[in-house]
Amino acid sequence: MIVTIMIFVACTASFMLRVHMSINLLAMIRPIATVTPPNNTTIPVLNSTTAISSIPHTTLNATFVEDDNIIVPAPVVPDYGPRYDWNQNMQSHILGAYFYGYLLTSLPAGPLAERYGPQRLIGYSFLLSAIVTALFPLFAAIDVWGVIAGRFLIGLLSGCVYPTLHNVISRWIPPNEKSKAVACIAGGSTFGTVITWPFAGLLTEHLGWVYAFYVPAFLSALVGFVWFWLIADAPSEHKTITKEERDLIEASFGNTVSKTKAKPPLGQVVTSVPFIALVLSHYSSFWGLNFFVTQAPKFMNEVLGFNLTNAGFLSSLPYLARMFSGFFFGYIGDSLRRKELMTVTALRKSFIMFSHFLPGAFLIALPFIAQDPIVTVSCIIACLGFNGASTITNLVNAQDLAPNFAATLYGMMNFLATTAGFLAPMVVAFFTKEKNTMEEWKYVFLLTASFYIVSGVIFIVFGSGKVQKWNDVKEQTTTEPVEPEDQSAKL
Repeated sequence: MIVTIMIFVACTASFMLRVHMSINLLAMIRPIATVTPPNNTTIPVLNSTTAISSIPHTTLNATFVEDDNIIVPAPVVPDYGPRYDWNQNMQSHILGAYFYGYLLTSLPAGPLAERYGPQRLIGYSFLLSAIVTALFPLFAAIDVWGVIAGRFLIGLLSGCVYPTLHNVISRWIPPNEKSKAVACIAGGSTFGTVITWPFAGLLTEHLGWVYAFYVPAFLSALVGFVWFWLIADAPSEHKTITKEERDLIEASFGNTVSKTKAKPPLGQVVTSVPFIALVLSHYSSFWGLNFFVTQAPKFMNEVLGFNLTNAGFLSSLPYLARMFSGFFFGYIGDSLRRKELMTVTALRKSFIMFSHFLPGAFLIALPFIAQDPIVTVSCIIACLGFNGASTITNLVNAQDLAPNFAATLYGMMNFLATTAGFLAPMVVAFFTKEKNTMEEWKYVFLLTASFYIVSGVIFIVFGSGKVQKWNDVKEQTTTEPVEPEDQSAKL
């Protein structure tokens, strides 16, 4: 049950991120009329993010208006609700505000979950996200900066979710089942991404863009209430768990998980060589993921020549491949650990070949064998497909190093990895600013491949699957006072 609820939480968290992005934003912006003067001068046509091809069922009126020898086709704009004149600069602020908020809370979320428990942190995050999302139409009607502030708040609340889920795993999931639990969280996040855009598109097209906020707000509130109802901070605090199940879970941790709440030893964490190796491995994995998620549609459309519809569909395939392979590798990893066929350290290092080396190899080969678009897409799918093995390498390794502080470790890793969402598009822009061909993209692929391979080598040399000494927490002991009558008896 715990894993099922976590899947819904991860799915909804991803859903809440994506629902505030392209489809809704496109439907809220007023397009500009297309004009083509006969003297070959150019007049702004449409905002680049609101191109007619990107707006569902947008058509041009067959009637043309002639003014001073300029033929202006009058656009027929679907009535999805109120439209706003937000320029490119404002749109970039709207989209970027989420990530600024996300960065602020992803770092302290882990220590907060370990100190105050995961139930309240995730539950209130979803309930408050529901309120903010439901208010988005009002924010838009008031001022664009209200929308930006709302996006920032959503990011602030969402930054708590994934580190806190790792705290739930550390308290509830036995060690030989953690890889599958991590795979489920990653899979739920992926599924939320895949379903968001068609779901938001249908709501926008049939009901208007305001319902593409109202319905997700309702779903977020529902998940929040279910979370409060079914989840407790630890097995010992759950009201309906059986004694046998509670004892089984707690016994599986041995003495690695303490019931005493303590501050994480940050000095020892940031100087821990195995943790530094894990951070580098995690960053490279997220760099590759963010690179493909944000830039694959652009590459497939502008370099490979697929139209926007096909590019959008094809760009989702690597993401789906990573989701299903994550489940597969998670199952394999837990089976090997349960049968004790190899040590945890050997298991983590062995599968770095799949999560890092093979993706790097495919990216190195891609520019040299990609004469055919289908071959290129197949290489990209294979790259992220094998990276699904990260569910038994970098995504779960924080649970190995410090079960007591797994949320803190993952929060730190996630904080740094989020910067890849900013830097990957900047790298692509740098290499393709003058020309946009496979020759320029070759350097982007090779750079990403080097991240995979170098970080994989570092993890094999310095990584570990052993519980670190700084995971130990001194148990609080209480001395019961001696009653006065007992003292008199001893006299």
